[in-house]
Amino acid sequence: MKFRIAAALAIATAVLAGCASTSNQKLTDPQIAMIMRVTNLSAVRESEMAREKAADTAVRDFAVKVVSDRSAQNSKAEAALAEANVFSEDTPRSRALDAASGAAVQKLEPLAGEYFDRAYVDRQVDALQNTLNLVDTTLAPAAKHKVLRRQLSDLHALVEKELTAARALKK
Repeated sequence: MKFRIAAALAIATAVLAGCASTSNQKLTDPQIAMIMRVTNLSAVRESEMAREKAADTAVRDFAVKVVSDRSAQNSKAEAALAEANVFSEDTPRSRALDAASGAAVQKLEPLAGEYFDRAYVDRQVDALQNTLNLVDTTLAPAAKHKVLRRQLSDLHALVEKELTAARALKK
């Protein structure tokens, strides 16, 4: 059972990583905005589950912070981008990111106790690292609008902070 869950989480993470590298097509600002939105909403969805199911207080506290910080970051980004008339446009990448998060949630759902905590933290470390890679190698270089670049910079700083905290939990 543990192996199947670990394998399923690895597949979901690979899908997320593949989103960063599968397309040579330049993304537009609206497409980048949607990908940024989906990364935030995915982190919130996964962490809401952990907020309810985590056995370890430190894992629960991490999940609560992720929900709070990512919800705030998403609201701030949405407002700034709307004011700048940069609206979201769905892409195969944004749909793949959402599907990977949905698959991760499905795989985490039956777990409990330390098994849940370990799988959730492992997923967060992988997803956060993949998000940083995606922002650095794909989204930020393609972003044209100043407001979008600023929001990506803010997202990068937040994800970096979360990754440091998730790695500490993993130890």
